[in-house]
Amino acid sequence: MARSSRAREEIRRFLDIGAVQVAELDLDGDEAVLRPGPGSPPVTHGEVFMLVRRGGRPVGTLLGRVPEGADARVVLAERARAECAPLPLPSARADAGAPEDAGSAGEPPYASVVVATRERAGQLARALDSLLAQDHPRFEIVVVDNAPVTDETRELVERKYAERVRYVCERVPGLAIAHNTGLAAVQGEVVAFTDDDVVADPRWLTELTAPFAADAGLGCGTGLILPARLTTPAQVLLESHGGFAKGFTPRTYDPARPPGDEPLFPFTAGRFGSGANMAFRTAVLRSVGGFDPATGAGTAARGGDDLYGFVRVLAQGHRLRYTPSALVWHHHRETWQDLETQAYGYGAGLTAYLTAVLVNRPALLPAFLARLPRGLAHARTLTAVRETEGGGAPGDHDVRTHPWPRRLSRLQRRGMLYGPVGYVRARRALRATAGATVRGAR
Repeated sequence: MARSSRAREEIRRFLDIGAVQVAELDLDGDEAVLRPGPGSPPVTHGEVFMLVRRGGRPVGTLLGRVPEGADARVVLAERARAECAPLPLPSARADAGAPEDAGSAGEPPYASVVVATRERAGQLARALDSLLAQDHPRFEIVVVDNAPVTDETRELVERKYAERVRYVCERVPGLAIAHNTGLAAVQGEVVAFTDDDVVADPRWLTELTAPFAADAGLGCGTGLILPARLTTPAQVLLESHGGFAKGFTPRTYDPARPPGDEPLFPFTAGRFGSGANMAFRTAVLRSVGGFDPATGAGTAARGGDDLYGFVRVLAQGHRLRYTPSALVWHHHRETWQDLETQAYGYGAGLTAYLTAVLVNRPALLPAFLARLPRGLAHARTLTAVRETEGGGAPGDHDVRTHPWPRRLSRLQRRGMLYGPVGYVRARRALRATAGATVRGAR
C-alpha cells in the first residue's frame, strides 16, 4: 500500500474510534457503589472504562458494556467480581528488594504539593479544588506560574485560594525550571509534584507520602495515573495503549539490588512513573540539584525532566516506591495534533534526559554503555507499530484494541534522534538568558 493510502487509512480508523464512559466501581462486601469518573455524567448504556476498587483501594481497570435498558451497577459489578481478584496480603505483594515495611501504613510526613502551570486557570482551579480536599493531615500547596503572559493565574489564586495556596511566579519558561522554583519555596519534608490537568483522589497525597515515613532510604515515590475522560479518539487511542498507568502492584526499586526483570535499570525511568504523580524526599532532591533546567516541556528538549529526577535519585543510592493507591485522574490531550506533538515530545524527552544524566553524572557512562545494545533494542520496541491484540477497548492495559499509527511511531523515533540536540540547544538558551540577566543587573 502506498504511504499516502496507508496514512489515509490510519486517519480513517482513528476517526472511527468511539467515546468510552469513565466510571469507578467500589466493591465492598456484597455491596457495589458505581460513580461516574471526575467530571463525567452518570453511566448509561454503552462501553464503560471503570476503575475497580475494593474497600476504596484501586485493584484494577476493566472495560464493560452495559446493554440498553440494563442496570449499569449490576452489570458492571458482576463483571468486576468475576475478573478482579481481592487485594493480596502485604507480605505477598511484588517488591524489588525493598524493606518489608516499605509500603506499610504510617503517619505521613509534612508534605508540600507543587503545581506548575501556564495560562490554564480553568484547569488549575479544578486541580486545586481536588488538592484542597486531600485527607492528608498536614500539607501546603505552592502554585508556580511559569512565564505568564497574563495575570489570570495570579488573580485566580489570590481571589479564590489565597488562604490555602501560595503563589510563586517564575519568569523563565520551562517545566523543570518551574519545578525547581517550587522546590526552593517549599517547607515540607516530602515534596509532591502534579499537573494542572489532573483531579487528585482524596487519598492521593496520603498514599503517595506515607511510604517515606516507613522507609528512611526512600528518595522518590510515584503513583497511578488514569484517564479522567475518554471522549475523543485521541484520548481513547492513548489509553488503549496503556496511557500513563503502571499497574496495580506496589513495587520498590532498589539500586542496591537491581530488579532482575529490568535489564536496563535505571535508564528505563519511564517504567517508574510520570511527572503528573511523583514525590521526592525534599532534602534528597535538593542534594542532587533538583531537575535539570534544560529538560522538560517549554524548553527545546521537549521533556524528560521527571525521568531525570528519578535516575539522579536512584543513582545516589535511594529507593523509589510505586504506589498504585496514590491515584490521580489525568485529562489526556484531545486531538490528533496533540498526539503528534506528544509522540515527538516523548521521543525527544527520552534521549534528552539520558543526555542530561550523562552530562551531569559522567560516572554513569560505563553503566550506560554496558546497557546500550539492549537499550537500542528497547527503543525499537518502544517505537514499533503496535497492532491490536484481542478485543475490547481501554481497560486491561494489556489489551490493545486500536493500532498505533505508523506516523506516531515515526514521530517518536524522530524525536529520539532530536533529543540530544534539543538538550544542547536548551542549555545554550539558558546560558544566554543568564547572561542577559547579569548584563541587565549591572
